[in-house]
Amino acid sequence: MPVSFLVPTAFQPDIKPVADSLALSALVALLPLLTVFVTLGVLRWKAHWAGLTGVAVAIIVAVLAFKMPAGQAFLSATEGAAFGLFPIMWIVFTAIVLYQVTVRSGHFEDLRATFHLISDDPRIQAIIIAFCFGGLLEALAGFGAPVAITGVMLMAVGFSPLRAAAVVLLANTAPVAFGAIGTPIITAGNLTGIPYQEIGAYVGHQTPIVALFVPLLLVLMADGRRGVRQVWPVALVVGLAFAIAQWLSATYLSVELTDIIASLVALATAVLFLRAWQPKGREEALESLQVERDRDLALVAAGEHSSGSHGGDHAAGEPLAADSHHASMAELDARAQELTPRRIFIALFPYLLVIAVFSIAKLVPAVKTWLASTDIKVQWPGLAGEVLTHSGKPNSSATYTFPWLSSPGTMLLICALVVALAYGIGVSGLGKELVATAHKMRFAFLTVASVLALAYVMNLSGQTITIGTWIAGTGAAFAFFSPILGWIGTAVTGSDTSANALFATLQQTAANGAGIDPSLLVAANTSGGVVGKMISPQNLTIAATAVGLVGRESDILRKVLPWSIGLVIAMCLLVGLQSTVLAGMLP
Repeated sequence: MPVSFLVPTAFQPDIKPVADSLALSALVALLPLLTVFVTLGVLRWKAHWAGLTGVAVAIIVAVLAFKMPAGQAFLSATEGAAFGLFPIMWIVFTAIVLYQVTVRSGHFEDLRATFHLISDDPRIQAIIIAFCFGGLLEALAGFGAPVAITGVMLMAVGFSPLRAAAVVLLANTAPVAFGAIGTPIITAGNLTGIPYQEIGAYVGHQTPIVALFVPLLLVLMADGRRGVRQVWPVALVVGLAFAIAQWLSATYLSVELTDIIASLVALATAVLFLRAWQPKGREEALESLQVERDRDLALVAAGEHSSGSHGGDHAAGEPLAADSHHASMAELDARAQELTPRRIFIALFPYLLVIAVFSIAKLVPAVKTWLASTDIKVQWPGLAGEVLTHSGKPNSSATYTFPWLSSPGTMLLICALVVALAYGIGVSGLGKELVATAHKMRFAFLTVASVLALAYVMNLSGQTITIGTWIAGTGAAFAFFSPILGWIGTAVTGSDTSANALFATLQQTAANGAGIDPSLLVAANTSGGVVGKMISPQNLTIAATAVGLVGRESDILRKVLPWSIGLVIAMCLLVGLQSTVLAGMLP
């Protein structure tokens, strides 16, 4: 292949390359996204085929419409694929391995019994596991780890694979903005020059409104309107506790610690409230969940979609472990009664270890700085210095960071090793779980690599900034639409951090041009992103892999898409009102 093909002259994206029209250019730039969502949500293709098709369309659009040299378009895809595999899928992979180690040891049964001891009602367990515990995992790790871990945990307490996936994706909304120790907000601050504490305070006056209602929505998803009628007091109390703690911490305490504080306050509130009150209808809820679970597992075992279309790959679609450890309620009751403080501590040990390791790594400045110093920066061949931003500056996305030690995935692997030794399964047992999990996740690796490849092609070729500029052209009314940019960015990349990297400065520029508070719109980008994460092909694949539904990502998308659309509309209305009549509720 000629050198000139791989390393052409510097490429600077044109904001409106199609007929010199911003609108037409944006519509063409949307084709890769539409391809993914149509093939996944309408045609119900498997996620890796939808992702690969989307990459192909993105490269074609980049070359033919945005005039990016073909070599650079291809190299953009390779860098994105590398980022998708490491660190993104590395985090998810090691999170599931850690879970598998606990299952292999047998101590996971005691963890299930511990949650059962707090409440034996599956609707409340959905709140405790997916919302409270998942929020804590999002605060520390993010990047899909909460979805992977809590998905299999809900399976283990009786949820069907499809419902477990949908519940954890919906739950993984409220904490996302402050996830991974505030990384999305800190990124937005670094890019815009606005103090990240100020952005965090604004976000803290937006996402708590969503958090307030998420537990109620989880109950509605778990058991319908009957569940809401029976469980609403604890759902409302937990949502209110999380929302108030998130509001106060983001505004007055610490952006980095916001989700840790909010999750722990919500969990403590749930435990205390349940000592004084218990809901009715547990048996009916368990019965309906069991019927649905049996039906879904039968379909998975048969390698079928729920609609009967497109036969699946059973090897790729088998549950990781949860189904083989399903126990009757009587057995759970008996085990819960036998628990001792020592057994509870041993069962919680893996997750207490994760909290301790991540707290040290993220909150101790000396450790955080040292870990960051081990990152390896790779100037991607053919892109670094050769691909410019729309403003003519070298595109920082062309530098690939290899966080071999500072990655949450590496920390999770270290935790898995410690747990394997502590639980007595040894290095050989850990090795077997690594191999088995890698085999089961092979299509998930391909899917996420393709989705991130698509995101990088769109970003480096200028497609993303064209879409954003077009949406931002609505003037003062842009405040009502600004969360949509974050929603789209997170849906494409699977990361609120990446959505801020794409659109934070655009939000700031649009706000200054329209006479709107820039901090409000940068915060709106972050807040809009939290409700886009549940429909990201990357996260859909993570959820599907965790619960054993690889190949049925389209079913999960159809289940969560209405929630995502409804919540982003609500966020648009909130931000629009905050820019006008509700300005007084801002910090």
